[in-house]
Amino acid sequence: MGGVTGTLVLAGTPIGDTADAPPRLAAELERADVVAAEDTRRLRRLTQALGVHPQGRVLSYFEGNESARTPELVEALEGGARVLLVTDAGMPSVSDPGYRLVAAAVEKDIKVTAVPGPSAVLTALALSGLPVDRFCFEGFLPRKAGERLGRLREVADERRTLVYFEAPHRLDDTLAAMAEVFGAERRAAVCRELTKTYEEVKRGPLKDLAAWAAEGVRGEITVVVEGAAETGPADLDAAELVRRVQVREEAGERRKEAIAAVAVETGLPKREVFDAVVAAKNAARQGPVDGKGLS
Repeated sequence: MGGVTGTLVLAGTPIGDTADAPPRLAAELERADVVAAEDTRRLRRLTQALGVHPQGRVLSYFEGNESARTPELVEALEGGARVLLVTDAGMPSVSDPGYRLVAAAVEKDIKVTAVPGPSAVLTALALSGLPVDRFCFEGFLPRKAGERLGRLREVADERRTLVYFEAPHRLDDTLAAMAEVFGAERRAAVCRELTKTYEEVKRGPLKDLAAWAAEGVRGEITVVVEGAAETGPADLDAAELVRRVQVREEAGERRKEAIAAVAVETGLPKREVFDAVVAAKNAARQGPVDGKGLS
């Protein structure tokens, strides 16, 4: 590609306390030719707190106009502009607008760089008291109850620590669903209003956290959940084998493939897993056992 292209800068912004803003953020805000902000009003409050005055053009870039505005920003980048992308809190594209623009810029061989900043995911992990050597970020769960349960079942056997974002008005339902799928005694931490005046970290079994959240919770929420305990073949009964097969089937695998996968992950003979599934299927035909079974 001929000519000199610009640079896309992804800038991390404070998740609460504006004093946490990285020093480079102020310089980039003043230097950028274009500042694309998730909420221009919040950007104005941030620049006032930092004492900076953006010299470039400021425009909105949020979920509702992300698809339509991306080509405009790419065109500016191809023309040599330095485009700064900021969201309301944290790093752009991480459960926030930005992925489409980054992908489009990469496709055009445009330079993409970042100004690292505060992260709700890493802050919550560090404060949770749960293992942090391995973790996975699951973002926001679906709003509909059935879809939410399905997504949770997909990671029911995940051994890494899990991190979620959640809206305060859905927190009680989400924690109750987690207790149902992961187990009532699975440890977790609810991190609320991180780095803000009323920061709070509530730790305990999922069942206790669900009861606490039922009373009403406010603020920005990050949930950290302990990974599944490692189990050996001796710890697995037939019901657990059937449950694992069901989880995989609900995620889209065919039963034969699910049985083979469960056999591999548990170290058990495939025939043993198959027999457990067949026994559960026959029991379901004769009558429901605890309301569950394979059809």
